[in-house]
Amino acid sequence: MFTKYVLPIVALAGLVFAILFVRAGNTPVPASQPVAQPAAAPFDAYIAGAGIVEARSENISVGATVPGAVLDVFVKVGDSVKTGDPLFKIDDRDLQADLLRAQASVVSAEAQLAVSDASLADLQNQFERYDTIKQADPRAVSKDEYDKRRFAVATGEASVQQARAQVAAAAAGVAAIQKLIDRTLVRAPVDCQVLQVKVRAGEFAAAGVMAQPLMLLGDTAKLHVRVDVDENDAWRLKTDARAKAFLRGNSELSTLCEFVRVEPYVVPKRSLTGESTERVDTRVLQVLYAFERSAIPVYVGQQMDVFIEAPPVGGATTTKVVGKVAGSAAGAPD
Repeated sequence: MFTKYVLPIVALAGLVFAILFVRAGNTPVPASQPVAQPAAAPFDAYIAGAGIVEARSENISVGATVPGAVLDVFVKVGDSVKTGDPLFKIDDRDLQADLLRAQASVVSAEAQLAVSDASLADLQNQFERYDTIKQADPRAVSKDEYDKRRFAVATGEASVQQARAQVAAAAAGVAAIQKLIDRTLVRAPVDCQVLQVKVRAGEFAAAGVMAQPLMLLGDTAKLHVRVDVDENDAWRLKTDARAKAFLRGNSELSTLCEFVRVEPYVVPKRSLTGESTERVDTRVLQVLYAFERSAIPVYVGQQMDVFIEAPPVGGATTTKVVGKVAGSAAGAPD
């Protein structure tokens, strides 16, 4: 009975389940909607490129000129500093000890100079007496004794000059150590804002260029956007053309940009947007545009989509949207 009735029912149920499972798997998956709608190009013909916001002074990587442990950090992220304001200080206690020794050397050299001056004054006094006697009676003083006194004065004058040189050398040593101490205090090179602080009191700071700068500064009174223009579109770029930048994530926030300069050296593209049509082996011409910081809420390092008005290719117009900016910047034809 089991074989006659139960097995066919189980087989039929399995067949029905298989059919339903296959049909469910063939149901088309609805396309996911973007988090934010891409911006439409504001020009009929244009060059599109991804841009990175940077400070007007460009981003200034601050490092230490002398290696050592950080003694104190005087600023925090977001602070505005003026030229010459202290940023952080390297431990200089060993240099302070050297400075004390150098200052003591100056005191010693000055004392030796005073002794040499007094000795010279005594020798000059003795020579003047011998010279007076010789002028009155040449036979009263022998020539050897007279010359001995005269040469003693010359030796004393040389000793004074040597002592003065030692004082100058000791003072130069103090000045040199003071310069080294001054170098342990890192100061702001321009009026700017502190963008990053990657150093803390007690940490060791190496001197020279570092992959991760100790501090990142920038003049953010006015912002720049560095646009990567594909080398295939570089010939269409006009420096007097209008340009408009759209904020990534909210295409309703945009601002017109003012041309600053073209960096006339085509470089490999480094800023990637993640688009599937984007080429990573392309080379780009970097163009800088400026806009007021108050125009839109944007931060240094943020990406923007930039459209630059350009003559159409072959007389045709384009109607692309910013969703294809990465493809255009990577070499897709306009």
